Amino acid sequence: MKSSADLQAIPQHELDKLMPQPFGKRGMWWVIVLSAVCVVGIVAYVRQLMYGLSVTGLRDYASWGIYISNFVFFVAVSLVGSLITAILRISNVTWSAPLTRIAEIIAVSSIVFASVIIVVDMGRPERFMNLFIYGRLQSPILWDVIVITTYMALSVLLLYFPLLPDLAIVLKSGKLKRRLRKLYEFLGTFWIGTPEQHRIKEKAINLLSIIIIPVALAIHTVTSWLFATTYRPGWDSTNFGAYFVSGAFLVGAGAVVVAMYAIRRAYSLEFFITERHFDRMGKLLVMLSLLYLYFNINEYLVPVFKMKKSEAEHLSSLFTGEFSLIFWPVIFISMVLPVIVLLFPAGRRPLPMFVIGILVVVGAWFKRFLIVTPTLLHPFLPMTDVPESYKHYFPTWEEWAITMGSLAGALLIVTMFIRLFPILPIDDIIKGEGYEKESA
Repeated sequence: MKSSADLQAIPQHELDKLMPQPFGKRGMWWVIVLSAVCVVGIVAYVRQLMYGLSVTGLRDYASWGIYISNFVFFVAVSLVGSLITAILRISNVTWSAPLTRIAEIIAVSSIVFASVIIVVDMGRPERFMNLFIYGRLQSPILWDVIVITTYMALSVLLLYFPLLPDLAIVLKSGKLKRRLRKLYEFLGTFWIGTPEQHRIKEKAINLLSIIIIPVALAIHTVTSWLFATTYRPGWDSTNFGAYFVSGAFLVGAGAVVVAMYAIRRAYSLEFFITERHFDRMGKLLVMLSLLYLYFNINEYLVPVFKMKKSEAEHLSSLFTGEFSLIFWPVIFISMVLPVIVLLFPAGRRPLPMFVIGILVVVGAWFKRFLIVTPTLLHPFLPMTDVPESYKHYFPTWEEWAITMGSLAGALLIVTMFIRLFPILPIDDIIKGEGYEKESA
């Protein structure tokens, strides 16, 4: 990282890299592929609207599937905004400053598609309004809707307020096309950069950073209550809130590592996103991996000691049964392997960090699948007089298409934001604020 004196003399060609840039050939193909996946997902959803949830693999027992797994995954990833922007900011951790905007756009795109996928899972989207018309405060579902909406609003504001000075800087550069210039003027025409405006902006960001932390903890805690209050084996746990939150911080940090590597390579931002950032994110991932591994051990070890019949069947399906081929790789790849690799300085270099970040994110998605599906297939009452297909769950192509379409949609939002706006805080970089000296 650069000292304040160094930042005052940043080469102009390095500053130019922070300005919005048109997509290259690879960028255009990336957008085309993501858009195509989204279109396939929309087609699959139209089929679901036409024929109902019968086109899915959901049945009387497995009433939740990869839609809910995807919902929990998106909610988990969205918590990275509170981790990087709020918790580290309030803790006066200055090295994370260049990563805040990356974290916030990931948080916003994730929470948007968490809302979308839950409506998809309802089957009858027109009934969504019934949550507000007939909702009961005793229901964790209503509280889930409230905290998701609140968290989305706070995340958008935390993304928007630090962007205001950068909008003015880019406008003054004169490098914007006419349509994009109109967008910038609409979003930040009132910003003139007076000391009073900067003071209000900083005060607002600090206030939002404080508010968003309990909301972020609540959003995943309340989501965990949707499971924990059902009294099912595998879900009947008072550990679920902390279990969900710790896993969310881990996958969110992994997503930021993947994004910062891709952005650094695509726009040659080695001057601003340095190896020191990867090194410290690696150390953060080690801590979060150990924390989540602890809660996993606690989550499974206590039922093992009790070995009640219903819990025993559930655990057997995970440890040695039909889900074991997913369970053990997920535990090793997304929790144990990151600790082993990232404990060594060589493992915290950009490329190894990128690979570990991908493994953490992919493993986290399958972990959510393991939280949702096995429990539903092991109810208290035995399954009798039902077709064999009811005893198993495998998503149909429509479910896969909609799920992949939602993931592609989240990536498309991140991609378009990077195309339209500065992905790093230019104003802070120019002022040298929030950056440590290299020797620190």
